[in-house]
Amino acid sequence: YTPAGGIPELRSALSEKFKTDNNVDYAANQICVTGGAKMACYNAILAVIEEGDEVIIPSPYWVSYPEMVRLAGGVPVIVDTKESTGWKMTPEQFEEAMTPATKMVILNTPGNPTGAIYTKEELLELGEIALGEDIVILSDEIYEKLVYGESKHVSIASLSKELYDLTITVNGFSKAYSMTGWRLGYTAAPKHFADAIEKIQNHTTSNANSFSQYGAVAALTGDQSFIEDLRGEYDVKRQFMFARLKAIPNIRVIEPQGAFYFFVYTGNTGLKSMNLCDKLLSRYKVAAIPGIAFGYDEGIRLSYCTTLDILNEGLTRFEQFCREH
Repeated sequence: YTPAGGIPELRSALSEKFKTDNNVDYAANQICVTGGAKMACYNAILAVIEEGDEVIIPSPYWVSYPEMVRLAGGVPVIVDTKESTGWKMTPEQFEEAMTPATKMVILNTPGNPTGAIYTKEELLELGEIALGEDIVILSDEIYEKLVYGESKHVSIASLSKELYDLTITVNGFSKAYSMTGWRLGYTAAPKHFADAIEKIQNHTTSNANSFSQYGAVAALTGDQSFIEDLRGEYDVKRQFMFARLKAIPNIRVIEPQGAFYFFVYTGNTGLKSMNLCDKLLSRYKVAAIPGIAFGYDEGIRLSYCTTLDILNEGLTRFEQFCREH
């Protein structure tokens, strides 16, 4: 076994990473290394949420957030975002969704499935509202390295001491380092949250697996230039896919600023997302994720984590599908 919160070398390396990349000061003992960022999110929710507490979740959301809240005994409160606001929750929507039972808000930036990125100004506005009611912010930043164009990733915990004290930051190694199967994530939080998260891990999984942790130390302390190469390759595919999707009739799409997905509005086809994805797969051999999984039934998620040749063929088939519906 390793220490429940992670091997000292990794926690120290992550502490340095936060200072360098995010302008946030977390001591090593404020960081807990987990079995993937999914476990990091769940541990954070378990540490904060009690029976009946409400958690505000902007939609489209990553599929597991509401279920994690329910498993913890909480109540997910879904806020439907719009294309017109870039699939981002507005301060007005945040305030309208709040009740005396609101305990947490989940912000995923860059976001899955939409690729939306909250700006510094937007985070400050949402943060002010959270501060007014002592609402804990779960900031899922797993896609932080995959940001395109003029967009910048900002960690909300870096914006003020007050926001730092209310924020649990989640990240991991699956996206930037392509270590999906290694199952390694982490939380960083004020000490009282960090202690609770570590206790939860100690009594559930004990620790993240040891050899993955040593691999993560090598990932963090080695040459980082490959991340920019990876980001550049994704950006080429993103721009190619955006140009193709914009030309397809019967759908709408806005340009994602991060991650490696497009969230495509398909309401004009007259098909709900499960039916659409089933037809697309069975008749055209194109796989997509139905939007209902993300809380939005008039859209689908397409990923560009593949070669340009496969993207081109898939988009050609998707265009044929859209022209026939």
